[in-house]
This record gives sequence, C-alpha cells and structure tokens, in this order.
Amino acid sequence: MARDKTWLVVQQRSPLKTALYMVGVLMMMFSVTLLPPIGVAWWYDGYNVVTPFAEAMGAMLMLGLLCWLPVCRFKPDLRNRDGFVVVVAFWFLLSLVGALPFMLSDNPHMPLVDAVFETASGLTTTGATVLSGLDVMPKAIVYYRAQLNFLGGMGIVVLAVALLPMLGIGGMQLYKAETPGPMKDEKLTPRITETAKNLWYIYVGLNVICTLSFWAAGMNFFDALCHSFATLALGGFSTHDASIGYFNSPMIELVAGFFSLVAAVNFALFFLAWRSRSLKAIFHDAEFKFCMVVMGGIIAITCVFLYYSGKFPLWESFYHGFFQAASVITDNGLGTIGYPADWPIFVPLLLLLGSFFGGCVGSTCGGIKAIRFLLLYKQSMREARLLIRPSAQIAVKLGNQPIPDRVMQAVWGFYYLYIFSYCFFSLALTATGVDMVTAFGTTAGCLNNMGIGLGETAVGFSPLNDAATWLMSLAMLVGRLEVFPLLLLFLPDFWK
Repeated sequence: MARDKTWLVVQQRSPLKTALYMVGVLMMMFSVTLLPPIGVAWWYDGYNVVTPFAEAMGAMLMLGLLCWLPVCRFKPDLRNRDGFVVVVAFWFLLSLVGALPFMLSDNPHMPLVDAVFETASGLTTTGATVLSGLDVMPKAIVYYRAQLNFLGGMGIVVLAVALLPMLGIGGMQLYKAETPGPMKDEKLTPRITETAKNLWYIYVGLNVICTLSFWAAGMNFFDALCHSFATLALGGFSTHDASIGYFNSPMIELVAGFFSLVAAVNFALFFLAWRSRSLKAIFHDAEFKFCMVVMGGIIAITCVFLYYSGKFPLWESFYHGFFQAASVITDNGLGTIGYPADWPIFVPLLLLLGSFFGGCVGSTCGGIKAIRFLLLYKQSMREARLLIRPSAQIAVKLGNQPIPDRVMQAVWGFYYLYIFSYCFFSLALTATGVDMVTAFGTTAGCLNNMGIGLGETAVGFSPLNDAATWLMSLAMLVGRLEVFPLLLLFLPDFWK
C-alpha cells in the first residue's frame, strides 16, 4: 500500500503529464478565440472565408483534446519548472497551429514558413509581416492578424491564468514564466488570478478608449478596432499596406503616438492609480520617470532633426516625428509616410537603437526594458564611486528601496544574453546570404519585437529567404519570452 501511495505521488508530479494537461487546456481555450474571426468573415467576406477559420478551429480543438484526454484524470501540481515548460511549449505550438488560417485561406494562401512567421509576429506583438495587398485582403484575415496582437499583448498565458481557476488549476508558475522583467514575484493582489484579471480589465478598458479615439479621429470603426489592438499591444499590424501613413492624418498619428506611450507604462501602475484614485502612483514611479525622460529626449531629437534637415515643415516634423519615434521606441512598429526608406538615415538608425530600450516592465513593449537600463546606469555610477572610495558601502537603489544583489545579477545576466542573442541572430542571417545592414536591422526589428527592419526589410520581410524567415520567427519568440525560459530548457540541471 505504501509503495502504491509513493507511485501515486510520483505520478501526480509527472512534468510530462502536467505539460500535456496544461497545453491541452490552453489549446482548447485558444480555439474559442477563432469565433470572432469567423463572425467577421460571415459579416464581411462570405462562406469561402468562414471555412478556413472553422477548419482551423476544429484542428486546434482536436489537438487540445488529444493532449488533454489521456491525462484528463490527472490533477496537475504546477511548479516553477512546469510553468516554464508549459509557456515555452504553448508559444511554440501556438505559433504553428495559429498559422492554419493563413495556410488554408485562398487569399492569402501562404506556405508554412511564411504563415508561421506571420503568426509568431502577431502573437509576440512584433508586427513584422511578409504579406502585401492588405487593402484588398478579406476582412477576416486582417482582423485575425490584429486579434493575434491583442491576445499576445498582455500575454495569452496571463489571460489563461485568469480563467484556469474555473478548472481548479493554479497559475502562479505560468504567470512568473510569462511576465517580463527582473522582479517577477510581485503581485498586485493576494491571489494571482485576481492580478491577472485586473491587468486584463485595464488592458481591455484602454483598448475601448483607444478604439473610440481612433474612430473620433477619422477612422471607420473596423480600422479603429484593429489599430487599437495593434497600438495597445504594441503589435504594429495595420489594416493597410501603408500602415498609419495610409490615413495621412495628423490627428490619427497623434492618437497612435499617445497610446503607444500609454502602452509602454507598467500596467500595474494603472491598477494602483485606479485603486487609489490618484495618478501619484504613476508619476512618482522611478522607472516611469526615467522611461519618459529617455523617450522624451529621443522624440525631441527626432522632431528637431526632421525639421532642420528639411524633410518636413515644422508642424509635420512634430506630428510625424512624435508618432514615429513613439511607435519605434515602444516597439509598436506602426509606420507613417515614407518611413524608414525615405527618411534621413540618422532618424531610422536612432530609432532602431531606441527600440532596444523598449518601455517599462509590465507593459506590452519589447526590448530590454527601462528598469534594466536604469539599474545598469545606477550600477555603473556605483562602480565609478567605488573607484574613488573603495571602502565605501554604496547600495543601488530604486526610489528609496535598495535593490537585492539577486536582482542585479539577473539584470546583468539578461543583458549579456540579450546582446549575445542579437549578435548570434545577426551573424546567422548573414550566413544565409543577407547583407550586413539588412541582417542587423532585421534582427533588431524581430528580437526587440519592433517589426520594422532596415535595408531589404525596410518595407516588409518578404525578401528574406526561408532559412532567414525561420531564424527570425525564432528570434521573435526569444525576444518575447526574454531569453531565460528558452535557455532553461537546455540546461541539464533544469531536468534533474
């Protein structure tokens, strides 16, 4: 009897069964998200466009059932290791299965490599695209791309964490594996599911406000909805080939730039501001102040350079520069007229480097994140002071709080791995035959989840060969998951 009980405990802690159970549940939940595109196809496009989405929904549901049914009687006990495995497995699997609507549709009818790239770009909120002819494409396809941005923005797994209690499944491990940033143990509420729900309430509420703002600025409702999904998620998928430049509207660009900056703020600060009925929680935050100073400086340089270079008159330099700088620094990736191909090379290069900065931790942006740059700056100042006074006890502080050494070590480790990943993918692209400018610009656009490249990919990623396209699909996932969850899977100690 004792042996049977021991075997039962081992069975309940099986990481493989836990992963199958969780991935199966998540996949079945995601299949439901194809209902809105089916509705859009029925309303705008007709039965021929409904069919691919219905078939994709059936395939996702069946795959989820195949994973879940063999272990449906198994009660998962999620640990930190299981959370990382589930998150990585789900993101990779979803990038493959989510590509089905693109492959099954007649317009576009995409090969596997391009369909996976487009899906991964949407889910990771990168916004890099291999598609053209969006203006005449079925509305359901255009909407599906925007919805991928929306779901990937706050994180599909964080959404699942909010719903998993209905199935009796805890979610803290999934939340920690999914959310970006060096300090993942902080929760807004005692229960992690309440944290996830509150973040999603704020996210959805901001999307509603953004949609109404775009609509009031002159977009039709469909364009306004899709662009709000792209903007608040900082995903960059537009409904037109010319992106925001299609509308040629100062008001629309100002709205898009403003909400790009809003989306770059830590969503936890919005929750704290809502709960306290005061904006002090936002404006007193050290990371927010540092982030806005850096972004404000880059935006100002962009606007001034556009004017004094003679590219645009004063007013156009302001609203084009404000929107485009905000869009690229926050890794949104929506574009205005002629960017980047027809702009002075200084501006695209400045903004490309700015895309490594990203926004605040806990936002929907990509990149390295402001708090890491702030901590690295403070650590550098600390080292300089220690050269002057070697025996001094100088702590690195954020606000008035000292930062634990564990966090600083994690920041340095992440920074090294991120730069190493950038160099690796850039060199790998050149090995596939891509020129140096295109390789470095494309890798920055994908790893930072920014979506705008340089060189051959300045106006789209379709010129990439198949090997390069697969590499950039991987780069987008590495950037979205912030390196560590993927790296852990290759460490022998992780599996012991």
